[in-house]
Amino acid sequence: MQAIAQILLQQGPNLEAVRHMVLVFLAILPFLILLAIAIVMVPCWFILKKAGFTPWLAMLCILPSLGTLVLLYVLAFADWKVMPVPQPYWPPQPPYPPQPPAPPLSPQG
Repeated sequence: MQAIAQILLQQGPNLEAVRHMVLVFLAILPFLILLAIAIVMVPCWFILKKAGFTPWLAMLCILPSLGTLVLLYVLAFADWKVMPVPQPYWPPQPPYPPQPPAPPLSPQG
């Protein structure tokens, strides 16, 4: 932005320089958008796969704001198909080893 402001202030409104900068920016913009979508889509793909959903739902990230928001709501409020089995609060007691028989009582007397 500073480069654009300096060019405009130093040379006046040189329309060719501004047009060239805009064309360069428009040429780079699609690649930046694809990079941003990929940065969001790859983690969503793995999260969906681990949650038991089809990873193709990550394609919703192609619609940057609405699609990703819908995907987040799907992940947040859906029942995940892959969940760990809940562990009981108290583990079952192991069986006690058998006790040896008591010794016979000897008569005193």
